Formats: sequence, C-alpha cells, structure tokens
Amino acid sequence: MNANSPQPETARAISRDDLNTLPVRRYEGPVTFVDTPTLLFEALTDVRSEHAVGFDTETRPAFRKGESYLPSIVQVATARMVYILPLRYPDTHSVLAEMLEAPGIAKSGVALAYDLRTLKQVFPFVEKSIVDLGIVAKRRGYEQTGVRNLAGIFLGYRIPKGAKTTNWSAPQLTPAQIIYAATDAWVCRELHLRFEEMGILR
Repeated sequence: MNANSPQPETARAISRDDLNTLPVRRYEGPVTFVDTPTLLFEALTDVRSEHAVGFDTETRPAFRKGESYLPSIVQVATARMVYILPLRYPDTHSVLAEMLEAPGIAKSGVALAYDLRTLKQVFPFVEKSIVDLGIVAKRRGYEQTGVRNLAGIFLGYRIPKGAKTTNWSAPQLTPAQIIYAATDAWVCRELHLRFEEMGILR
C-alpha cells in the first residue's frame, strides 16, 4: 500500500465472540508503587515531560446496599512507566492536582466523569485537558465505548478483567491487582496515541 492509499475503515463495533478470539495483552513494563517522597518527585518529573498520559482510578467495591467508598488509588501511565499512587498518602493529592490541572498534558481515560467527581471528594482541583476516549469514539460513530471494546477495535487485543472487584484499599496490593491497574492506565495511553495517529481526537 502506498502512502496515498486510503486507510482501511475501522470496524464500528466488535462482537463478544470476536473479542474473545483476540490475543490477551497485559502491561509488561515497569510499575512504580509511589509510597515515598522520592518516588513521588520522580513520578511528577516524568509526568511533566509527557504530552499525554493514561489515567484511571480504582475503588474498593461495595457489596451492601447504601455502602460506598472513595477511590483508593490512581494509576498514571507515561511512555516509560506506570505509576500507582495510593490516595491514603496526603502528599499524593497535590501532585495529582497539579497533573489534572496542567493544560499541556492530556489525561486520557474512559468514563472519566465518575472518576473526577469522586476524586474531588478526596482533594480539590479544576481539571484541564481531559480526554474521555469513550466520548471521542462515540462522536466518531463507534457503537462501543468501554475500554475493553475500544482496545479490541483499535488495538487488536483483549484486556482481561481479572482483579476489578478486589479490595483496592488493602495496605498491600497483590501482583495481580498491580498488573490489572497498570494495564488499564497503559491501554488508555495506547488508545490515545492510536486516536492521534488516526486523526480522530478533537
């Protein structure tokens, strides 16, 4: 195919059966659990160097009526690392607020309205440059807007669900939780870069 050939049309949706046939991908790069001032500074320095990061949160699941929890961790994916920032450390709040308010750094994720609303119950910020990939896809006529369907449609692989309903407020996260959390942030950054490549970001 030469440079002037039209790009093939991306499917507007993916069936469950087709999604299940795709290869499974998990994040396999380095992860930093940010629990010291030094690591917090390193994370902030790295994030400041990016034009776009993957962004997600995890919250302890509620199983009883009337029970609810605020987010436990925030995951941020850069080109070189995924950072997991536990919200039980107050020093983390100012770093996340700076990132969320930075106009020059796109924070990309899926269904971010809820994440942002609940995070504001933990610390104050006025978000800028938020890219909700699901909303972008919907505006472009794609029928499915969840992160796993988007990964299947645009990236050609399947993201496992695994540890979603585990206890994210535990003092120590399990390896499975860390991989799950890192994968969600990483794939959001990968989708952002793919959307940029396709020219569908607004």
